[in-house]
Amino acid sequence: MSKKLTPRQKKFADNYIESGNATQSAIKAGYSKKTARVIGQENLLKTAIKTYIEKKMKEIESHKIMDAKEAMELLTRIARGEERETVVVGTADGLASTTKEADLKTRINATKEILKRYPDNDKLVEQQIRKVKAEAELQELRVKSVKEGNTQVEDKLAELMEKIQGEVKEDGVDSNIHKETNGNVENGS
Repeated sequence: MSKKLTPRQKKFADNYIESGNATQSAIKAGYSKKTARVIGQENLLKTAIKTYIEKKMKEIESHKIMDAKEAMELLTRIARGEERETVVVGTADGLASTTKEADLKTRINATKEILKRYPDNDKLVEQQIRKVKAEAELQELRVKSVKEGNTQVEDKLAELMEKIQGEVKEDGVDSNIHKETNGNVENGS
C-alpha cells in the first residue's frame, strides 16, 4: 500500500511535473536551498512520489491525445463544412487574413475517411462519393457562371441536381436510411 504524500511532497511533485527540475521543485516546495539538490533526487526515488508523478503525467497525456471519438467528430465537422481555417489573401491594400470552410477536396477526403470505418456500407460509400463529386461539379459551375456572368449555367445546375436526386432514388437509399445507417455524415439532401 502506497504512503500518502505530505503537502510538501505533493507541492514538490506538482512543481516537478511543471518544470522537470528536481532542485528548483524542492526549493519551491519549501526545502532548504542547501539541501534542495539532494532532497529533490531523493524525492524522485520515493515510491509514493514516483507513483503520484506517473499518474498525473498519464492524466495530462490523455487530455492532449485525440481519441477515436474526437477524430470522428473532427472529420465530420470538416465533411460538413463546419470546420473553418484561417487563410491569408492578397488584397489591394496588401495582405489580409480570413476564415473559410474546408475546400471540396478536403471535405471529400474527410467523408471517405469516415466511411472507411463502415466497411459494410460499400453501396452507401459509392453513392456518397458520387454525390459529393456531383456537388463539387455544381460548385465549380457556379463559380464559373459568376465569373462569366452566364445565366444559362443555372439551367445546367438544375439538370445536375435532378440527376443527383435520381441517382439517390435509383440506389434505393433515401436520406432517412442514410442518416440512420451513418449518422456521422450529413446527406445534404
